[in-house]
Amino acid sequence: MSLHGAATDATYATAGFGAAARRGTRPAVVVVDLTVGFTDPARPTGSDLSGVVAATSTLVGAARDLGAPVVWTTIAYTPAELDTLPWLVKAPGMRGLVEGTDAVAFDGRLDVRREDHTITKKGASAFFDTGLASLLRAAGVDTVLVCGATTSGCVRATAVDAVQSGFGVLVPRDCVGDRAPGPHEANLFDIHAKYGDVVGLDDALGWLKELSA
Repeated sequence: MSLHGAATDATYATAGFGAAARRGTRPAVVVVDLTVGFTDPARPTGSDLSGVVAATSTLVGAARDLGAPVVWTTIAYTPAELDTLPWLVKAPGMRGLVEGTDAVAFDGRLDVRREDHTITKKGASAFFDTGLASLLRAAGVDTVLVCGATTSGCVRATAVDAVQSGFGVLVPRDCVGDRAPGPHEANLFDIHAKYGDVVGLDDALGWLKELSA
């Protein structure tokens, strides 16, 4: 997968990056922060992620057919946390993501079900201080498909923590998005080089179908 040209690809290959990620037989889908605050372009933290929402919905449907766990995350803060968490000093636009507001609700186009797992997080990674790794291990999961927003923030952080927690990582590129193409592409390159495989939606769907055969 070439995002930055042959010279960059050669440098990373020489350094020993970019080998194929491990794909197990027990996947889970982790959908990161596809909430109104990120999918509504009218919001300060939002952008038009209609394509990401649609592709993620397709992937989630395939995971359900297989009986694979589906995990949805939202990032939300209490009023007290707005003045105590350092991340909100660095990124004050996130202060609009307050618990109980529609900004932290899941995008209405998504099929979030009662039998799914939902997690409210305070940081970028879906794994940080959330118990997600324990939940996935208890379900026998060995591979995580990471979807959601944003590629350069919470998606990348989740992919890094997923592999550091011992899971194989796949990131379907159609299922992740960002506010600007530069950070999106740069972080897909970085994820693919070091932490997981960035794959097409058809590849991810085909793999899930193989597992269900």
